[in-house]
Amino acid sequence: MKASIARLWPLAIVPAAFLLSSCEAPGGISPIFPTPVSPNGQNIYNTYIGISVPAIIVFVLVEAALLWVVIKYRRSKQPAGYIPPQIHGNHTLEIAWTLAPLVIVLGIAGYSFAELQTDFQPVSHYDFEVVVSGHQFGWNYTYPEGFTVRQEGTLAGDVQPFVVPVNKLIRLRMQGTDVIHSWWVPAISGKTDAVPGYDNFTWLKVDRVGSWRGECAELCGSGHSTMQIIVQSMEQSDYDAWVQKQKQKAAAPSASPSP
Repeated sequence: MKASIARLWPLAIVPAAFLLSSCEAPGGISPIFPTPVSPNGQNIYNTYIGISVPAIIVFVLVEAALLWVVIKYRRSKQPAGYIPPQIHGNHTLEIAWTLAPLVIVLGIAGYSFAELQTDFQPVSHYDFEVVVSGHQFGWNYTYPEGFTVRQEGTLAGDVQPFVVPVNKLIRLRMQGTDVIHSWWVPAISGKTDAVPGYDNFTWLKVDRVGSWRGECAELCGSGHSTMQIIVQSMEQSDYDAWVQKQKQKAAAPSASPSP
C-alpha cells in the first residue's frame, strides 16, 4: 500500500503548481513571473530564462545519467562479487567534467554581470527623476514638481499607488532612511536596494496603462510584510491632471486663510 502511494506522488505536482499559481498573499505578488511591461523588466525575464534553461538541461542530464547507472548496475541484477567498470584515471573525461561546469558558470556570471550593468546604472537622457525613499515600513516618492506620494505599508488593503506616465523614461534614485530596503516590482525591474547614506539607481519605461504589484525584497523589520508597492501607469493627459491635483494637495496646508 505504501509503495503504491509513493509511486503516485509525482501526480501531485501538477495540481500543486496550479494552486500555487493562483495563490497570492494579502498585499503580496504572484509567485509566477508576470509579463514584463518595461524594457529592463523584459531584460530581467530574459536573463531568468537564459539561466534557468541551461540549469534545467544540466539537471535533467545529470539525473538521467544517475538513473541509468543505478538501473544498469544495480546489485540485484549482477553476479556475486561484480565490480562495475572503473573510470578513475581517465584524464580526458576528468578534464571534460571539470571544464564543462566551469565554462557554464563563467558564462552565466558574464551574462548576469552585463545585465546588471545595463539595468542598474544611472541612465542618461531620462524624462524625469523620482526619488524613492524606503523607511520602516513604507515608501516615499518625491516628484520633480515638489510633492511627495507616501506609500505607507499595510495589509488591510491596497497602498497608495506610485503613478507614472506611459512611454516615459523615468530614473529612480533609491535611498534608505533607517535600514536597507529593496524596491522590487517583477514586471518592471529587478530588485534595487535602498541603502542609508548611499544612492542606488534603477529606471522604468512602462509601455501600457495598468497597475502592477511589488514588495520590499529585503527583510527590514517586524513590518516588512506590509511594505507593498503598487505602480500605476497613465496616459500623459491623465498623468498631467493627476500631477496638478497632487500639487494642489501639497499647497493646501500652507495656503494662508482668506481675509
